[in-house]
Amino acid sequence: MMLITKKNMITGVPHTMELDVTPQQIKAWENGMFIQDAMPNLSPDEREFILTGMTAEDWHALFAEEEEVA
Repeated sequence: MMLITKKNMITGVPHTMELDVTPQQIKAWENGMFIQDAMPNLSPDEREFILTGMTAEDWHALFAEEEEVA
């Protein structure tokens, strides 16, 4: 388990998650492996967090605002 801190790419707000990843998996992804291949044990929401810094709650809030406008 590793603590990963990322900034939300839209708001800039940092979030930290404890994820079941190894340094080797992170390195494989950083070296060009697709994240789903490097970290198949993570959920799509956890992989999205690594990619964008956005949590599932962030995505929900973002799209809830768009639905209200429509």
